[in-house]
Amino acid sequence: MTASRRQTLGLAAAALVLTAAQGAQAADAALAKAVASETRPAADRARDKFRNPAESLTFWGLKPGQTVIEISPGGGYWTEILAPYAAATKGRYVAGVADLANPKLSDGARKARADFEARFADTARYGKVEYVGFGAVSGPLGAPGSADLVLTARNIHNWMWTPGMLPKVMNDFNAVLKPGGILAVEEHRADPKPMAPDGRDGYVSEAAVIAAAEAAGFRLAARSEINANPKDTKDHPFGVWTLPPSRRSAAPGAQPAPNFDRARYDAIGESDRMTLRFVKVR
Repeated sequence: MTASRRQTLGLAAAALVLTAAQGAQAADAALAKAVASETRPAADRARDKFRNPAESLTFWGLKPGQTVIEISPGGGYWTEILAPYAAATKGRYVAGVADLANPKLSDGARKARADFEARFADTARYGKVEYVGFGAVSGPLGAPGSADLVLTARNIHNWMWTPGMLPKVMNDFNAVLKPGGILAVEEHRADPKPMAPDGRDGYVSEAAVIAAAEAAGFRLAARSEINANPKDTKDHPFGVWTLPPSRRSAAPGAQPAPNFDRARYDAIGESDRMTLRFVKVR
């Protein structure tokens, strides 16, 4: 190989490296912009110190142009970040919400979905937010192998209460992901305490989550302590819901105890959570 040829190849390789670096910087900028946006609700931005959105999404492997499916997005904490990010990077954001095809779906769940869709209807602000039905008897989350990343945040304990639901939804996640696709998990962590039956206090063991994911064809690729909270003693009177943001001071339907020490639990902050990244291997 001539010196001129080697020089040309070297310049081409350097250009590729520079292009990749510039792309990564642009992606970081898009994520930073989405997280820092003042259009996000103040209450959500106040929670960032506990939820660490930029660090968590980077750990999970969020990239420009991905198709991201978020399962049961609740109040939209992650939607406020992921939908604008997808719009800015030419990706897709899909919310797995109440399954309207389920004849047993409650009126409350139908209204919650309608309210969520109304909230995120502004395409100028959020881009096109797509929806798919999700639940114990829902169909596929999308075409097989069509998604890059599935995110479930603080949901797994709920699925343990319905027989057969956890393996069903894990298989749904696997089916919609591309080979090598990512399952991103954030969940209240029971460890080192034993997990309560079916995670009824909201805390789940890492071993239970890993076993369920592996049974569906995933491999644990990495775990992070980004969302760890050593202050969380996990022995609260109303389970994890005693802590912020739920701040429960009584059992559902009951009156709060007059001398309940709310400040004690507020001082703990949000729960100790596992942050796991799984990869589809089969």
